[in-house]
Amino acid sequence: MIPVPSRLEPVFDRRLWGMSDLSPLFPQFHKEASPIAEAWLTGDQCPVATGPFTGHKLGEAWAAMPPEWKGARCRDEKQIPLLVKFLFPGDRPSIQVHPDDAYAGKHEVAAGGRGKTEMWHFVAARPGAELLYGLHKDVTAESFRRAIAQGTVESHVAALPVAAGDTVFVPAGTVHTIGAGTVLCEIQQQSDITYRVFDFNRLGPDGKARPLHVDKALAVIRFEQQVGGKTTPVRIATPHLTESYLAACPYFATEKWEFDRRIGGVTSRESFELLIFLSGAGAIEYNGESVDYARAQAWFLPASLGPYQLEPREPTALLRTYVPDLHSFVERLSTRKVSPDRMSDIVFR
Repeated sequence: MIPVPSRLEPVFDRRLWGMSDLSPLFPQFHKEASPIAEAWLTGDQCPVATGPFTGHKLGEAWAAMPPEWKGARCRDEKQIPLLVKFLFPGDRPSIQVHPDDAYAGKHEVAAGGRGKTEMWHFVAARPGAELLYGLHKDVTAESFRRAIAQGTVESHVAALPVAAGDTVFVPAGTVHTIGAGTVLCEIQQQSDITYRVFDFNRLGPDGKARPLHVDKALAVIRFEQQVGGKTTPVRIATPHLTESYLAACPYFATEKWEFDRRIGGVTSRESFELLIFLSGAGAIEYNGESVDYARAQAWFLPASLGPYQLEPREPTALLRTYVPDLHSFVERLSTRKVSPDRMSDIVFR
């Protein structure tokens, strides 16, 4: 099977805390009676719109995909290992936490058995926007259990201001919620396991409060020193391309490319790539062929694709994410004269 880029169609998820207007990413949704909270870009149910798997859902395509398309690091995965979404919080989601692989593998086998480490890149944020991230240093399991019972969880979690262009790394075990008035791209392990600890006293469509998951949450929360948080990207600029290395961990590495002239890339046989276009329009050129890209699209590039070029018709910004070999990732930055101290701002082992 000849490797070609494949465009993935989003699947939209309506929730109470979402937005009624998804412009400019999805201008077709601008007066929604029922708010949309998430656009899933790489879920199992996302339709494949181009390439040899056109008409199939991504989960089906992944199962039928040649191993060389997936890459050496991903060939044995039963699902595509990266879940990418756009999030549109018109209100705050619940304060929550996700398990790590060890806990999920033991206690959440029916839900896939994967933990959930994630990162957020903020596409937009209104002035004064903030999120809640990590517990204050004096919070213990006992005091947090009392806070859950008393409905005072919010006062135990630190506020973190955010602006458009910020990146936040969220390892499993970190208590958090995103803030209203932001739009972000979330890149995470392929897992949807969430333990709620506070839901702001909201009622669901059935008039009932959503359940909390107190015991499971307390079992996975990091009460020791907090890790992760807002990263300081490593930026390497040339006249027509700025590369920003946003975050890297064993599960994903993510870069942001901003360019206004033709640029080239090359896939690694270690992992497929996902290109998430935040703005712009143009063409992906490969092996003498060409396909058009546009804002808010997600493209799957097989690991065996090799060299490709991006020809913008408008200035373009994209996120490039993949499953890394961290040693190779660090080596690549070293060859570009990035110091170990700077790498420690974005590499999480």
